[in-house]
Amino acid sequence: MAKYQGGCHCGAVRYSAEVAPVNQRVCHCRRCQKVIGAAFNARLLFRIDDVTVEGQVATVNTSPDLKRGFCATCGTTLFSRRDSAGIVGITTGSLDDPSLFKPEMHMWTASKQPWLRLDDGLPHYEGAPPPN
Repeated sequence: MAKYQGGCHCGAVRYSAEVAPVNQRVCHCRRCQKVIGAAFNARLLFRIDDVTVEGQVATVNTSPDLKRGFCATCGTTLFSRRDSAGIVGITTGSLDDPSLFKPEMHMWTASKQPWLRLDDGLPHYEGAPPPN
């Protein structure tokens, strides 16, 4: 089992998870694009209780049920957290070893940037993926 570790750019915040992610996906919604500052948000979802975070994290609600976490010192976006579902989505760019990310799907592709080509053979969903 891979140990997932990472943190912010300045090193003030570190996190780790020693379990397999619930899922790994790429979100192309406009909210993620704005908050991440990129064409998509590649993330690994874990149960909240499976992730340990050390350091000062600031949060902002980007929707009524979704909180985004970032380093209070350098501003690195680290996660999105949905308490009602008990999940946290770790940003792949903040992983110590981003190659651990093995995407399973693309979601909200209706908002995908037109210059981005998705030819990786993964399932695409124009909106939210169907429940498991």
